[in-house]
Amino acid sequence: MMQEMYMQYKGLLFKLAYQLTGSASDAEDVVHDVFLKLYDVPKEKLSEPKAYLCKMVTNRCYDLQKSARKKREQYFGEWLPEPLFQSGSNDDSIESVERGDLLSYAMIVLLERLTPAERVVFVLREALGFDYEEIAELMEKSAVNCRKLFSRARAKMGITSEELVHTETAPSELITDFLTALKQGNMKRMVSMLDPNVILVSDGGGKAKAAIFPIKTSDHVIRFLLGVLRKASTIEGISQIEISQINEQPAFIQRSNNGIHTVGIVHTEGNLIRNIYIIRNPDKLKHTGI
Repeated sequence: MMQEMYMQYKGLLFKLAYQLTGSASDAEDVVHDVFLKLYDVPKEKLSEPKAYLCKMVTNRCYDLQKSARKKREQYFGEWLPEPLFQSGSNDDSIESVERGDLLSYAMIVLLERLTPAERVVFVLREALGFDYEEIAELMEKSAVNCRKLFSRARAKMGITSEELVHTETAPSELITDFLTALKQGNMKRMVSMLDPNVILVSDGGGKAKAAIFPIKTSDHVIRFLLGVLRKASTIEGISQIEISQINEQPAFIQRSNNGIHTVGIVHTEGNLIRNIYIIRNPDKLKHTGI
């Protein structure tokens, strides 16, 4: 029975934990811990295994979030979530996350604006489709309180009550075209593909070179990227940039002799590049999926 539950729910629980923590490695640990603790749970409590497992994961992630917020206050430079190289499940069953687009990297970044309680309510409601009564039971709060937390979460994320929760992921063709223009130094072409107010955020965590503050506007972003490309070309063992799947969306990666060196994820609005996220902290580039 335990093995069957693990195979049926591990993908769902991993994605839930990742959305709640922004860390693939933490999500993997949470799922592992939850199934270990499950051996001590009386069988009668597992009559509704999905709800019970989600509650266990939610509680564990809630504790992790509170401690993680303190650590991030001392983080060097900009903090970005850990990219997800694999979704953690090839399962297309009903038990997989219902809103897969909420795994998009831009959405995980937006979730960082929320308090732990707001994040839990938002993810359970939007990603898993739980009703407010179910969420209230999981969180041991009232349904009215959960509705307020959900409304507050949407407001913090800049999503009105009329809007669908959605983030645009850049198609691989757009990323390829932009990288080609970058390699050619074709500034006119790059400008045409960038939103004038584009923002680039890079995360080195004090362990790899990265911009300490966000880079804003298309002109500054282009100059920054051209400088990074020139420096990379002089480093031995750095590979050509390639397109890969990160957070279930096209992204670009660059390798070194030690493995993945840089991950770049692009978010678009109205067919223009609005955000570029560059992760270079080696601690965040090790995970390959559950």
